[in-house]
Amino acid sequence: MTTTTASDVISSDRVDGTTVHNVGGEKLGTIDDLMIDKVSGHVRYAVMEFGGFLGMGTDRYPIPWNMLKYDPSRDGYVVPLGKAQIEVHRATPTIVVPSTTRTIAPAWIATMGSKAVL
Repeated sequence: MTTTTASDVISSDRVDGTTVHNVGGEKLGTIDDLMIDKVSGHVRYAVMEFGGFLGMGTDRYPIPWNMLKYDPSRDGYVVPLGKAQIEVHRATPTIVVPSTTRTIAPAWIATMGSKAVL
């Protein structure tokens, strides 16, 4: 039996708004939402909001949860992605995910394969 302690878990409210940086320290965006697997109950991926100004014209990019590594010195998450990889998302046609106003790039869904069940 495993024991969960307060240091093992975090409220989704605390994750929302947390910055996401690349390994070079460049800010890529902030966490806007978490997507949870309905069967397992585990977080499948975080949706990062990026671009825009004062909340207008922003885009969202899904990042697999296991790709995010928390860095206390940056008070945010670090991912092995470059800004150019994220910006390609802006030019990619998107599809609307049912039951939400969020959009997800088809290229990302193709990359995730069967794990992209939304």
